[in-house]
Amino acid sequence: MNTHAKVAAVSRDGISPAEWQARVDLAAVYRLIAHYGWDDVIYNHSSMRVPGEPRYFLMKKHDLLYTEVTASNLVKVCMDEDLDEKSGVNRPGFTLHGGVLAARADVNCAVHVHTATGMAIAGLKHGLRMVSQQAIRFYQRTGYHTYEGITEDFGERERINRDLGQNRAMIMHNHGLLTVGKTAREAFVLMHHLIEAADIQLRIEATGGEAIEIPPEVCIKTAAQYETHDAGRGSHDWAAYLRMLDRFDTSYRN
Repeated sequence: MNTHAKVAAVSRDGISPAEWQARVDLAAVYRLIAHYGWDDVIYNHSSMRVPGEPRYFLMKKHDLLYTEVTASNLVKVCMDEDLDEKSGVNRPGFTLHGGVLAARADVNCAVHVHTATGMAIAGLKHGLRMVSQQAIRFYQRTGYHTYEGITEDFGERERINRDLGQNRAMIMHNHGLLTVGKTAREAFVLMHHLIEAADIQLRIEATGGEAIEIPPEVCIKTAAQYETHDAGRGSHDWAAYLRMLDRFDTSYRN
């Protein structure tokens, strides 16, 4: 096994408080994804950069269900390696997340899902439309990536990073959704809103009625408001999400 991939459950001894908190937060992301029904058995992935070790990140062990993820059993990997399931990690997940985190120093957490709603919006040529407040978070902040097959080829990283650019989200055509953030909270909440925005749009379009498109000037204003919100009062909702998890299962903290 590659020495850069630490697969066995780790002890809290010897781990910095910052890394342990990152582990708890990422484990919470996996559990929340399962709670909302966005998981896909053992597939899909979320990742977190290790504080103080910018070339390392955490992700789920390949064969674990999302409900089995804990702070201690997350796998710590080096994004500069060439890893696959023999190292305990899912190859496509490592390819995608390692590439994004390597390219975006401002990103510490990434969330990727394959929900039916996300796949549906990813299959529409016109993409995400500004027809809801949830969608405005992504106004001029969304990239689009052409489907190339399962993301196993490191050569695709360059094109993924080009298409993501400096955006907060990416719609991967015929594949799914990706959100990125400075924190676990930001990446998760963005995914929550992106899935909601996609669902609302699909429901509107299914009626066959004429949608009310939000004017660009209002989108610009509201998107800026959301960024201020996320940096201030919005950041308090992460503690609420964790309290929600703790009410029915605290094992993610182990």
